[in-house]
Amino acid sequence: MTIDDPARPDTSEAPPSETTEAPDTTPAGSAPARPTTWSALRPLVLRLHFYAGVLVAPFLLVAAASGLLYALSYQAEKIVYAHELEAPVGETALPLSQQVRVAREVNPNGTVTAVWPGAEPGATTRVLMADPDVPEGTSLAVFVDPYTGDVRGQLPSYGSSGALPLRTWIDGLHRDLHLGEFGRNYSELAASWLWVIALGGLALWLGRRRRNRRALFVPEGGPASRRRTLSWHGTVGLWAVAGLVLLSATGLTWSRYAGENIGVVQDGLGGATPTLTATIGGAAAGGSSEHEGHGGAHTGGSTAQGPDIGLDKALDAARAAGIDSPSVSVVLPAEGKGYVVKETDTQFPLELDSVALNPADGAVLDRLAFADHPVLAKLTRIGIDAHMGVFLGLFNQLLLAALALALILLIVWGYRMWWLRRPGRPAARGAWRRIPVTMLLPLAAVTALVGWFVPLLGLSLLLFLAVDLALALVSRLRARSRTS
Repeated sequence: MTIDDPARPDTSEAPPSETTEAPDTTPAGSAPARPTTWSALRPLVLRLHFYAGVLVAPFLLVAAASGLLYALSYQAEKIVYAHELEAPVGETALPLSQQVRVAREVNPNGTVTAVWPGAEPGATTRVLMADPDVPEGTSLAVFVDPYTGDVRGQLPSYGSSGALPLRTWIDGLHRDLHLGEFGRNYSELAASWLWVIALGGLALWLGRRRRNRRALFVPEGGPASRRRTLSWHGTVGLWAVAGLVLLSATGLTWSRYAGENIGVVQDGLGGATPTLTATIGGAAAGGSSEHEGHGGAHTGGSTAQGPDIGLDKALDAARAAGIDSPSVSVVLPAEGKGYVVKETDTQFPLELDSVALNPADGAVLDRLAFADHPVLAKLTRIGIDAHMGVFLGLFNQLLLAALALALILLIVWGYRMWWLRRPGRPAARGAWRRIPVTMLLPLAAVTALVGWFVPLLGLSLLLFLAVDLALALVSRLRARSRTS
C-alpha cells in the first residue's frame, strides 16, 4: 500500500540498475508517442491511492494489529486454558451420558444444548449449556475429564469454533473494537478499501519503469533512504497482494452492509448454504416440567418428546450413517427436533458432513454431505475458515500473522515515504480529464456499481471527492488573494 506520491521523478538516489522514468529516446522532429491506457490511468490511480492510503490507513492499521493478535490467539488459548482443554490420558473413556450428568450436577441451572467429545486422546469433553450468567450468544462450556468424570473447569464459549474468553475478546476487538454495531463500520471500511489499495499499489509498482527485473521482486539494500523504503514497500506489497485481496474479500462476506449484498447475489446464483432438516414428523410435545428445556439431560429413557436412545447410542447411529470424523458436535434434541451430529473438522480435507437422527430409535431424519454443497457455498465456507485461521491449522495461522505483519509494515513504510517527501502532494488534480471518454464512461459505471455494492467504499469515495474539491477551492481562493 503506497501512501507516498511519486509525482516527481526521484532519480537522485537511483542505482544504475533502475530508474523511475526511462530517458526520452524519441527522435528530434518526430511526433510524440501516443499515450497508452496506463499512462492515462496512472495519475488517477495515483491520486486515489494517495487519498485512500492517508485516510483509510489508520483503520487498516488497527485491523492488521488486532488480526495479528487473533492469528496468534489459537496457540495462546491452548497455553492459557491448558488445564480446561487437556486431561491425563486414561485407559477407558466414560459414556457421554455420564459425563453430561456430571456437568449438570456442577451447574444445575444450565440447559445442556450440545456436547463436543474430545477429538483426540487427552482432550476433555466440552458440554455446552445455555446459562443466564453468560453473555447473549455465548454458551457456558463445562470441561469434563472423559476418563475420570472430573470437571476441569467452566468457561464461556463463543461461536462454532468454540472461542474461549481470550480469543473472544480479541475477536471482538478485531470485529468492532468492542463498540457493538457501530464499531463494525470500522472493520467493514477497512475491508472495503483493502483490495482497492492493494490492487492500486500493485498496478503502480508494476507500472514503474526499471532496467533490472530483479528489483521488481527483491528489495534494494544500501543506506536508509526514501528509495530503499519504496523498494521494500513495493516488493513486500507484491508478495502479499494476493493474500490481502483474499482477506478483504472474505472479510466482506460477513460485513454488515456489503455482506448482505453478497448474500443476495450468492442466493441468486444458487450458492446458498443448504440446511439440515431435523424436525420429527408428528412429534408431540409434553411430559413433565423436569424435562422441559433440559430434556432429562438426554441420558436415555423418556424425554418431553417421548423415548430417547440417549447420547451414546445417538453418536453410534451417526457413526453408522457415515459421520466418521473424530471432531464432532452433538446437538441435543429440542422440542419437536431430533439429534443433530455434525462433523467439525475444518482443516483440509474438510469433514463437515452432518446428520439428523430421530431420538426415539436413531433413524436418520436427514443427511447433509459437504460434498453436495453448491460450489459458491463451499468457497464461502473455505474462505471464512481461512480468514479465521482454521482451514490449514497452524500453517494458516502463521500465514495470517505474516500477512498482518506485512500490512503493518506497508502502512508504516507508506507514511515514512510521505514524510520524507513532505509536503507529499498527490498527482495533479483533473487527472480524469486526460482519460479518453471511451474509457472514462465504463470506468465511471463500474465505480458506481462497486460503490453501490460495497456501500462504505462508495460513501467514503464520495467523501474523498468532497475533500479534494474543498482543497481545490481553498487553493483557488489563496491564489486569487495573492494576485489581488
